[in-house]
Amino acid sequence: MNWVLEGGLLVDPSRGRVEAASLGVASGKIAKTQDGERIDVSGCVVIPGNVCAHHHLYSALARGMPGPEEPPRTFPEILDRIWWRLDRALDPETIRLSARLGAVEAARAGTTSIVDHHASPEAIGGSLDHVADGIAEAGLRGVVCYEVTDRHGASRGREGIAENVRFLRENRRELIRGMMGAHASFTIGPDTMERLVGEARARRAPVHIHLAEDRCDERDSLERYGMRTAHRLSQAGALAQGDLVAHGVHLDEWEQRVVRDSGAWVAHNPRSNMNNGVGYAPVVALGSRVALGTDGIDGDMFTEARTCYLKAREASWQTGPAFAVERLAAGAAIVGGMFDEPLLGTLQPGAPADLVVLEYRAPTPLTAANLPGHLMFGLTAAHVRDVMVAGRWIVRDRRHQLVDEEELAARCREAAPALWNRMEAY
Repeated sequence: MNWVLEGGLLVDPSRGRVEAASLGVASGKIAKTQDGERIDVSGCVVIPGNVCAHHHLYSALARGMPGPEEPPRTFPEILDRIWWRLDRALDPETIRLSARLGAVEAARAGTTSIVDHHASPEAIGGSLDHVADGIAEAGLRGVVCYEVTDRHGASRGREGIAENVRFLRENRRELIRGMMGAHASFTIGPDTMERLVGEARARRAPVHIHLAEDRCDERDSLERYGMRTAHRLSQAGALAQGDLVAHGVHLDEWEQRVVRDSGAWVAHNPRSNMNNGVGYAPVVALGSRVALGTDGIDGDMFTEARTCYLKAREASWQTGPAFAVERLAAGAAIVGGMFDEPLLGTLQPGAPADLVVLEYRAPTPLTAANLPGHLMFGLTAAHVRDVMVAGRWIVRDRRHQLVDEEELAARCREAAPALWNRMEAY
């Protein structure tokens, strides 16, 4: 169906464009046409949809989850006592519910694309279908992968590789793509690393892996391989053009140069880094190929972008709001590359019609010059009114159009305690 959005202010952050004009949508793309059903967006701001470049949707049912009896004091303890117990307790139902819930909430926050990194060691086979279906049922664009790891043995590592390969081969969903997922260097042995890289390159699939999130990743690599983590990944072929590494908190200057020169993307997750106490990533030094993710906290990229700015500003007063706006916009280039849609994340004719209508009555003039200030200090997920993905309305008047949110919440409230109880076995 064709649409014409009338009366709004078109804001294209990646191109510094702010213009009062109508916006046409035809056949799922931004178009010059003015033929179609009229949608009144008077007084609203229309922007390209946000992208979460690193998510863990399986964590959606962890909200309010009881903590371990002995509180973790280090990042490895956080993994061992919380997240590695949760992912082992997942089953097909909770995988799909988590993905659907996380995707619906992301949509309501103005996020139209999610790059997800999944783990469910007791339910590996077919798990990416459940994740993909949950994202698709919410109407979002998604890129998924399974987290390959040897922490439950090399055989489980091979199962994870096989699940990624199976999904890459079988997936036919229009708005879902796949990567080769991997946990982190410190849980992946040489044989598994060689296998996963070989399969990824054979299928021209990017590798999506955590990198130097905590010092333990660097210590392990130095002790076992005699080199720092980025060097190990580079030598193994797991750090190349188009790959996606998450965090990069503890990269030294040499590693930063290796990452920059590789052509890989970096997903910066400032709220998660703060929550886990792992430190602040050297994102300014990592260059222009840094995007933003939430690492499973939620799908709210407005809040993530603001946190990105505040942390960068705390580190250096020379960093302005435009830095965080650029990081937010970079996520669209990652997803656009996966879909062969170079204009994704813009409002240009020919771009995928992934867009958000915000009820934002700017209290001061909104111009191209002061747009970063409005994005960092004014616009929030609370302003999201409507959301469109590939020309299809998935949120209208603040209500999701494809999923009964009350029913979904009721199902999640029933499934979550059972999931938490299963964690006791691990």
